[in-house]
Amino acid sequence: MQIWNSLNEVPQDFGPCVVTLGNFDGLHRGHQEVLAQVRAEAAARNARSVALTFDPHPALIHRPESAPAQIMGLADKMVAMGDLGLDGVLVMPYSLEFAQQSPEEFVKSVFVDALGACAVVVGHDVRFGRGNTGDLNTMVGLGAELGFDVVVVDDEGHDRRWSSTWVREALGKGDVDTAAQVLGRRHSMSGEVVHGAARGRELGFPTANLSPDACGIIPADGVYAGWLVDADQHRWPAAISVGSNPTFVGVSRQVEAYVLDRPAEPVEAFDLYGQHVVVEFVQRLRGMVAYTGPEALIEQMHQDVLDSREILREH
Repeated sequence: MQIWNSLNEVPQDFGPCVVTLGNFDGLHRGHQEVLAQVRAEAAARNARSVALTFDPHPALIHRPESAPAQIMGLADKMVAMGDLGLDGVLVMPYSLEFAQQSPEEFVKSVFVDALGACAVVVGHDVRFGRGNTGDLNTMVGLGAELGFDVVVVDDEGHDRRWSSTWVREALGKGDVDTAAQVLGRRHSMSGEVVHGAARGRELGFPTANLSPDACGIIPADGVYAGWLVDADQHRWPAAISVGSNPTFVGVSRQVEAYVLDRPAEPVEAFDLYGQHVVVEFVQRLRGMVAYTGPEALIEQMHQDVLDSREILREH
C-alpha cells in the first residue's frame, strides 16, 4: 500500500481510483465495511482503491478543548489499512486554511485532479468542505458535473451503528470485550517501554511500562488479561495494570504489563527497555483497589496472574 502525505506525492498516473474519505479513528467494523466496498468497486472498475484521511484529526484543530481521545495512532492506522488491502492512503495535513476550501474546491483538487476518481464511496451522512456545508446531495451533483459516480454505503441492519464513539464509551468503562466487538479486533496500545519506579520488580512482578506518550486510548483503571507483542513480533501472555496504583502514594497513571511466561533469569535475557511494543487488552479482571499494604497487594497479584493465565488459555 502506498502512503502519501500531500497531494504532490500522489503519482500523476496512479488513477483511476475509487476513493472514500473519513477520519477512520479506530478503523472499526463500520469503517471496514466502507473500505471493503471501495475495494469491491475498484476491482469491478479495474481501478485503484484509495482512502483519504486527515492528520491531525479535524476536531483537534476546530475544538481542541473538547476533541475526543484518539483510539489509535496514525502509524497503527496505516498498518491496519494496509492489512485491509487498500492500494493507497492519502493523509492530508489538516489546518484551518485547508478547512476553508469550498466543497467544490475540495472535491476537484483532491478527488478529481490528484486521484483521478472514477467513483467516490460515502455514507448517507457524509459532510465535507468549508463549515461541513457539503453533503450527499452535493457530492452527487459534483459527481455528475466532474465525471465520477457516487456509491452510497448502507449501514443499516445493525442494532446500533458501529462508531468510534461506541468504542470510546466501552473503553471508558473498561469493557474491552464490547470494544473488541465493535473494532473487529482487540483494542491495543503501542509505545516504547520505559523505566518506571521499579516497584513491580521489588514486589516480584517486574513490568514493562509503556511511555506516557504511547498511542491508543487508555482504558478504565483496573487489571486486564492481555498480550504483549515485542519488537520481534513475539506474543507474550500478560497481566496488564492500568492506573495509579492507589496502594502507593504519588504514583502517576500508567500502563504496565507483567509478562507471565518470562524466560529464565538472568533479567538481561528478557530486556524490553527501549523496545516499541504493542499491548492488547483481552478481558478486564477487576478495578483498581487500594490495599492495606504490600503483602495484600502481592497476594492479589498472584491471583491476577492465575486469572489471566486461565483467560488467555481460551484465547
